[in-house]
Amino acid sequence: MPSLQYKSLLHYNSLLFRNQFLNVSAASPPSPPPPNRNLSCRITSQSMSCSSETPLPTLRTVTITYYELKDKDADLSLKIEEGFGPNGLGILSITDVPEFPSLRRNLLRLSSRLAALPEDVKKELEDPQSRYNFGWSHGKEQLESGKPDLLKSSFYANPLIDVPTNDAYLIQRYPSYCGANIWPQAALPELEVAFKALGKLIFDVGLMVAYHCDQYVSRGMKMQKDEGLEQILLRSRCHKGRLLYYFPAQLSNHEENSDSMSSWCGWHTDHGSLTGLTCAMFKRNDVEISCPDSAAGLYIRTRSGEIVKATFGENEIAYQIGETTEILSQGYLCATPHCVRAPKGKEASGVGRSTFALFMQPDWYG
Repeated sequence: MPSLQYKSLLHYNSLLFRNQFLNVSAASPPSPPPPNRNLSCRITSQSMSCSSETPLPTLRTVTITYYELKDKDADLSLKIEEGFGPNGLGILSITDVPEFPSLRRNLLRLSSRLAALPEDVKKELEDPQSRYNFGWSHGKEQLESGKPDLLKSSFYANPLIDVPTNDAYLIQRYPSYCGANIWPQAALPELEVAFKALGKLIFDVGLMVAYHCDQYVSRGMKMQKDEGLEQILLRSRCHKGRLLYYFPAQLSNHEENSDSMSSWCGWHTDHGSLTGLTCAMFKRNDVEISCPDSAAGLYIRTRSGEIVKATFGENEIAYQIGETTEILSQGYLCATPHCVRAPKGKEASGVGRSTFALFMQPDWYG
């Protein structure tokens, strides 16, 4: 039967790169998307402290246990559809992952120490050639208002490969993907170990999520055995981890910068394939505390345009679908616009926040 190669080019970090292909039968139109399922039973309205606005609905992510996930014979299609399907939020979380709680804590506690390093040391960790997509980055990004984002800092690295390529042409053409890691080996040597350990774990669990996504998608469309999401991610050399630290703010500045719902991270849809997320860690005076404002956190815009707050446990790994996967799965798996809201009020003054994301994305093409 003749087939049609399905290609896409996505614009990511101001660069074009060619993604993987899915083969779809040309003899018949694509299968219709999976049936919608009513998720309203999981949406509940709850009080949000330190907020003068009407409380928004709060939704607990769909959860899958690690032991279910690693069973390749398990049928997880209903949960994949509920979390990632056309009527889902584009997010689900994995519980009971061995070693995750300690690896999460080991890395997140280092973010404030990294941010507190001398400015000349952090300057050495910057990589302008990669558009600050490797190493230390602070004040290089812009808020939705167009102002420089000084509230948060980032440290970027590939947790799987320190030097993905030595090809000078590729490095020049795709600097955000093909660059080499920059570690503070003298100033904070434990960062490399902790970053790689957590990143590798989130990647390995993400591959298991991708396997079950492929099983779900393959029920509705034809794809070659080696061209599913799992194989795309397994072959890629440009996965990127991002350790974020949101600086403590004084009350006056904090109120000024946190009026918007997207005050900590603007509305966006992930461009890659699959994003792994940790729950944030909050600290005041270097002591870990609970989030000081229940209105703060991850917000998602649903398919119907409703805005809801999505929550998952601190010992769970959350995964979100990116635009690349939505395109290649023909909409069976859906990305969702989301943002992060900062805590407000007196209790939020002087509180720092740490979190980590792993952007799992396709390889570049030369």
